[in-house]
Amino acid sequence: MLRPLCHAGKNVRIKRAFLAAFLLVGMALGQQPQPSEPQQQPAEQTEHRISPEEADKLFKAVDEILKFASERTGLPIKHPVKRKLTSRAEVEQFFLKAFKEDESAQRLQQAELVLKKFGLIPRDSSLGGTLLALYTESVAGYYDPKTKTVYLLDWLDVESQKPVLAHELTHALQDQNFDLQKYFKQAKPKNGEYDVTTSESLSARVAVMEGQAAATMIDYLLEPRGLTLASSPDIARAVQSGMLSESEAPIFGHAPLYLREDLKFPYTYGLNFVLSLMKKSTSEAFTTPFKNPPATTRQIMEPETYEEGEAVPPLPVPDLDKVLGKEWQRFDVDCVGQFDVLVLAQEYGRTAEQARRLATSWRNSYYYAAGKRGVKPSKTEDIGLLYVSKWSSAEAANHFADVYAGAVGIRYKNIAPVENEPGHWKSEEGDIFIERQGDYVLITESFPPEISKKVRSAALERLQLPKQ
Repeated sequence: MLRPLCHAGKNVRIKRAFLAAFLLVGMALGQQPQPSEPQQQPAEQTEHRISPEEADKLFKAVDEILKFASERTGLPIKHPVKRKLTSRAEVEQFFLKAFKEDESAQRLQQAELVLKKFGLIPRDSSLGGTLLALYTESVAGYYDPKTKTVYLLDWLDVESQKPVLAHELTHALQDQNFDLQKYFKQAKPKNGEYDVTTSESLSARVAVMEGQAAATMIDYLLEPRGLTLASSPDIARAVQSGMLSESEAPIFGHAPLYLREDLKFPYTYGLNFVLSLMKKSTSEAFTTPFKNPPATTRQIMEPETYEEGEAVPPLPVPDLDKVLGKEWQRFDVDCVGQFDVLVLAQEYGRTAEQARRLATSWRNSYYYAAGKRGVKPSKTEDIGLLYVSKWSSAEAANHFADVYAGAVGIRYKNIAPVENEPGHWKSEEGDIFIERQGDYVLITESFPPEISKKVRSAALERLQLPKQ
C-alpha cells in the first residue's frame, strides 16, 4: 500500500531525521538530551541559538564522526561531506517545499481515500496536514543527497546533535558508495501494466537506509562505555519497544496507529534487519542490501526470508480498466504488504501477537480502486475497491477473511448482512462482498453488485481460479 511517510520521502530529500532512537537510547545510557518543543513554545519567547564557538565545534565534529561511521560500517569515505548550519524556519521551508514538489506527495489524496476506505486512518482526518506536522515535529538534522550536504541545527546544543550526526553521516556514506537517489529510482511499469511492486520495494529500501543509520548511531552512543550494538542487542530491543513517546512528540503520539507504525517501521524493523545480517558479517550488512535490495516489507520483517532468497511474486492483475468499461475510471492501484496486514489486523481488533501471526501468513496482495468517470473522488463513498490477497494456506486465507468480515461493522455506520448470501453486506457506501477461493481472498466494496461480480470474475480468471 502507498506508504505515506516512506513514499512522501522516496526522493530521500524529505526524509525526516527525528529524535526517536536518540532520545530513547540517550535516556537508557543515563544522558539527558534536550529536544526542542516548537509546538509548546510561546511565540514571544526567544529560542536558544548556538554560539559561533559552538558552531565551529559542531562543524569540526562532522569529520570526526564521519570517520567513526566509516570505521563501523566499513563504507569508505570518498570525499568530505559539506555541512551547513540552518535555522528552524529554513528547515520548515525545506520540508514544505520538498513535500509539495515530491512526486509521491502528489499522490497523497489518492492514498488518503484508500487508507480511509480500509479504515487505517479516520474518515474525517487530513493526511497531508498530519504528515507535514509529523515531518517537522522533532527534526534533529538531515542529510540531503541532492546537495551532498548535512544540515545542522542552530537551536540544538552540540552534544545533542552528535549522535544524530552519526545517523545522518551514515546516509552520506551510503550516498557516496551507492548513490541514494539511484538506489530509490524505480523502473516505471510498461504500457498496460499496473504498478503493484514499487511501494513495497521502496519501503524495504528505506528500511535498509534507516536501519543501518540507526545501528551506527547506537554504536556511537555505546562507544564511551566500551560496548557495541552487536554485543548489546538489548539496546536495540529497547529502541524498538519505546520509539517516540507522546511526551517527547505529542503530534506523533496522537496520530493514527497506521501513521505511527509507518513512521517507526524503517527504524525498528530496519534496525532488526541490519542486526540479523550483522550476525554473519558486519561489512556485508552495510553493503549487500544495497547491491541486492530486499523487495518487500516481509523480507525486512522476517530477515531470514531475505537471507534465504525467498521470492514472493506479485499477483497478476487483470485489465480492470477494460473490464470496468466507460462508466468507471482507475483511481489507484497498489500492493498491500505484510506490514499493512499487520496494522490492518490491529485496527480490526486483533492483539499485536495475533496480528503478527496473521501477517506472517501473507503471500502477496493488491488493491484496485476506481471512481465514476468524469467525477473526481473526494469521499470514500466515491470509490469502489477490489482487494485480492494470497495466503500461505486455505486456513490462513479463511482466518484473514474472518478478521476482515468482523471489522465491516467497525468501518461502516449502517451495515446489514444480506439474507442467504454469506459474505455479502449492504452499507451506506454500497455492497461489500468477501469471497474465499483456496488460499485466496477476494473483496469488493462499493461497486454495484453486477460490477463487483465482473471484477471478481476477472481477478479469478487472471489467477486461473474457477469462477463461483
